[in-house]
Amino acid sequence: MGQSAEFGKFLKAMRSRLSPEVAGTGPSTGARRVPGLRREEVARLAGVSTDYYVRLEQGRNIHPSRTVLDAVARALRLDSSEHAHMMDLLENCAGGPREAGTAAAQGVRPALRQLLDAVGEVPALVLGRRSDVLAGNRMAFLLFADFPALPAAERNLTRWTILDPAARELFRDWKSVAAEAAGSLRLDVGRHPNDPQANHLVGELAVHSEHFRQWWAGHRVATRAAGTVRLHHPEVGDLELNFENLVLPEDPDQMLRVYSARPGSPSSDALALLGSLGAASTTVGGRDAGTSRDAATVADGGQAD
Repeated sequence: MGQSAEFGKFLKAMRSRLSPEVAGTGPSTGARRVPGLRREEVARLAGVSTDYYVRLEQGRNIHPSRTVLDAVARALRLDSSEHAHMMDLLENCAGGPREAGTAAAQGVRPALRQLLDAVGEVPALVLGRRSDVLAGNRMAFLLFADFPALPAAERNLTRWTILDPAARELFRDWKSVAAEAAGSLRLDVGRHPNDPQANHLVGELAVHSEHFRQWWAGHRVATRAAGTVRLHHPEVGDLELNFENLVLPEDPDQMLRVYSARPGSPSSDALALLGSLGAASTTVGGRDAGTSRDAATVADGGQAD
């Protein structure tokens, strides 16, 4: 298992966020030139020599054992997502740059599209690599954005969340939602470091969003199987929705995300109203299953309209 510069940068970022008090290294002595733990403190907590830990952060070509990596993860208080990301960086970013291959097109199974239509009363999306919107039902497009109508390169949930002004208006906790989207993108890049589309997306977001530049520099990673999101929709007002992320067993790079409201709640009434407003529009009403297929086809092939 080789070493990578990205791995070293990640360790340094995790070290800088951890205070001596939280890490349990004892009272701080002397002035600290940078925030967080010193390298020797992490080394002591992990049970390795300072020189060895320094070489890890410097991206030296050494071969840490799983025992050492687990000890470093405990010392840095990494959660499960951060631990997995650390391992991905070693596994996928090791050594010199590799030639980027052509990624296989991501297809959405017909049965999964049928499932999207079957849960048509609640918003549902199929997200692929980089959070590309591969498919969705009518309610998802009414709630968030009409992704099938966007240019192919813009049919990406993270890009829309961070760059589109409409997303800032929609998400009542936009900064938290957008930061989590950036953290999820970093996980994807860790798993697929030679994906040119992902690298292009990161570059675009960095150019156009100061927030994203800060989140990316902090090496934050994030993934949640479930949660709650607060919205303010321009047509139906405030909603509080639960979401579930279901990774598809046959393709771990695809995820079904379903949003729902507590039965009998104002949010449930707002969703129902949104659906009725959409059904009243012939433009929206005619795009239910068809645009789900179109979104999957265009996103899979990465073709422009």
